[in-house]
Amino acid sequence: MTILKKLLAAGVVAATALTASAEFRWGPTAGVSFTDYHFKSHLFGVTPGVGGHGGLVAEWMFPGIGFGVDFGLNYSNHGAKLDLGSQKVWAADGYGNESVRLHTLQLPVHLRFKYTNLHGLERTLAPFAFAGPVFTFHLGDNGVKALEYPGGTVAIQFGLGVELFERLQISGNYDLGVSYEMRTRKLDNYSARPSTWNVNVTWLFGR
Repeated sequence: MTILKKLLAAGVVAATALTASAEFRWGPTAGVSFTDYHFKSHLFGVTPGVGGHGGLVAEWMFPGIGFGVDFGLNYSNHGAKLDLGSQKVWAADGYGNESVRLHTLQLPVHLRFKYTNLHGLERTLAPFAFAGPVFTFHLGDNGVKALEYPGGTVAIQFGLGVELFERLQISGNYDLGVSYEMRTRKLDNYSARPSTWNVNVTWLFGR
């Protein structure tokens, strides 16, 4: 038991030291998104849509090891076109090729690795990678009555980027939906998961 207590104490000390030395930065972020939807079966065509997002991001990086975490708070406007009119079950209600737009609040949380062992070049250019979940909360939509939406969804983000001059970050990431973001009111459990490509620009303050 004494050895276990010593190990726990050493772990607490190490974690406190790392947290104290972590570099904290924050700033605004904005980007463009390209969203597609994958329904449980192919009943009608889906045309991916272009959207946008913006908000704030915070980053903690641990010097010397290149690892850190980040999280954000973003507003997103995204969607796609659904050819509901190609099926009689929706055409009978007057639906055609419908443009669907969603307003959401997104909370991404990432583990991040930044390669900084570049003999000084990292002060000008430093590549990084990140991955983690993004929690999305439905705020509103453009009112296509054939559809309904859950209160929230979850996706996994995978991304790569580059940091310029220790301030400007340009990145791209792919969001793989793990829960549905919309479903039809007719046909029980006919739902769709989103998949999204994002291009982001972030400016960080701090250090």
